[in-house]
Amino acid sequence: MKSELITLSDPKSPVSEAFRTIRTNIMFSSLDAPLKKLLITSPSPNDGKSTIAANLAIVLAQAGKKVLVIDLDLRKPTVHKKFGVENIKGFTNFLLGDAKLEDIVKTVAGIPNLYILTSGPLPPNPAELLGSQKMKKILEQLKDEYDVVVIDSPPVIPVTDAALLASIVDGVVLVLSQGQTRIDMAQKAVEQLKNVGARILGTVLNNVNTNGGSYYYYYYYHYYGEGKKA
Repeated sequence: MKSELITLSDPKSPVSEAFRTIRTNIMFSSLDAPLKKLLITSPSPNDGKSTIAANLAIVLAQAGKKVLVIDLDLRKPTVHKKFGVENIKGFTNFLLGDAKLEDIVKTVAGIPNLYILTSGPLPPNPAELLGSQKMKKILEQLKDEYDVVVIDSPPVIPVTDAALLASIVDGVVLVLSQGQTRIDMAQKAVEQLKNVGARILGTVLNNVNTNGGSYYYYYYYHYYGEGKKA
């Protein structure tokens, strides 16, 4: 739902500023080789990864980047709901050759530079599709057409989809939820990502109530080297 897009509805809020900090950290994390394919995932469902992906994509677009958001959660897609667009045709149609990219990529009013590629019809074999050579070729094609490709994937632990994608992107942001994500689950997610050679850029801890009130903030913790917090 568009109400979750706080970087659009309230760009001067502390939460929106936190997303701009995330954007800055990501952009400066690799100056020699710009990060063009970003995967947003979480250890478990309901950690808020899709909301983080959507707002991060918005602030990247606001910075003048040509951004494509792809919903590759082919089990429980929600990106189309976040942006209020239809999901009759999407990525799976393109992957299977049933649709041209220019016919299914959508724009959102009021957000220049931002493009949306919804999931499309859900397949019976998501992991097989996401782990295919064709998937890898498509991402390579898209990174040449867009400055940044932001990918919303399924959570890491329940299924293999995120790990498959993590091995073919430039960086991964792991979303954790205060009061919900257990430490052991976060550690397991990091281990599974590292096992496929993923480059973990850092974590976003969301749903943090910092003042005892009703305002929730999003924080970015950037890691350098082997899991050392800066």
